[in-house]
Amino acid sequence: MAVKVVPVSSKPITDSSEYVSTLKSRDSANISPQVEGTITRIYVHSGERVSAGAPLIQIDPLKQEATVRNQQASTAAQEANLKWAQQQYERNAQLAAAGVVSKQELDQARANLDAAKAQLAALQAGVNEQETQLHYYKVVAPMSGIVGDIPVHIGDRVTTSTLLTTVDKPGNLEAYVQVPVERAADLKIGKEVQVLDTQGNTIARGKITFISPQVDSQTQTILAKATVPNDNGLLRTAQVVHARVQWGTHPGIEIPVLAASRIGGQFFVYVAEDNDGKSVAHQRQIKVGPLDGNNYIVTEGLKPGDKVIVSDTQMLADGMPVNAQPQGS
Repeated sequence: MAVKVVPVSSKPITDSSEYVSTLKSRDSANISPQVEGTITRIYVHSGERVSAGAPLIQIDPLKQEATVRNQQASTAAQEANLKWAQQQYERNAQLAAAGVVSKQELDQARANLDAAKAQLAALQAGVNEQETQLHYYKVVAPMSGIVGDIPVHIGDRVTTSTLLTTVDKPGNLEAYVQVPVERAADLKIGKEVQVLDTQGNTIARGKITFISPQVDSQTQTILAKATVPNDNGLLRTAQVVHARVQWGTHPGIEIPVLAASRIGGQFFVYVAEDNDGKSVAHQRQIKVGPLDGNNYIVTEGLKPGDKVIVSDTQMLADGMPVNAQPQGS
């Protein structure tokens, strides 16, 4: 029976592990108001790009504007009082110099002037505080980025704990990977981490930049963070993905998946062996590791130089004579 064979050879095998990972952004801001009130205007839409300082949401400022005007009016009145106190002091100072009024009256005029100045300074500080508070009624973007979902509407009453929206700055993300404690010795800064799509294809690569010094007592895992570039915009903040951690390489053997048969939970292959100048198919039990694309990584059962049969294996029997030909010939 004619069969195709693949000679086994040792080659560098990449040692890797896949884990579920969550992507997070270092440049993501949750926007909440610093004051309470009713929303009167929303300036942006979800997904819109904004610059730092761009207005996002307006909270009704009428009450606060009235407070500012009232404070400004009080300040103006106190300025008039200060001007009068200044005139009184100057008048008493001239009369005291002429001996018309006593030093006590002059001291009283000076005290009134100082009190008027202090009260004006306090009112001016109050105006500045209320004007600063008024600015908070217009919520602005803290940085340039993309506006997220806006769960509030015009007319909603909001408090300082209400989430108005988010602003995410495009760029690098961080992959949060929980690695079992058994691999703690292999965790190193700079190890490559690959972010995979649903088909197992690599869509982004990064390096481990942080390893937690503590073990999670509940899951017995260690948190590792990898900085992942997102220049093509395929990834999103809070997205759950598969992350492959590349531990390193070691010499090993790979065989095509189709060459192996699974019987009773064990893996077997047929190997073409020379017997008195003829090729005979012999079934051999092997142990396999993780998949590497369309190949099994063989950990036991094969050695370099073995000829693994890769065609018509379902028609073979142990000890059957075969006509072994290299695959592709």
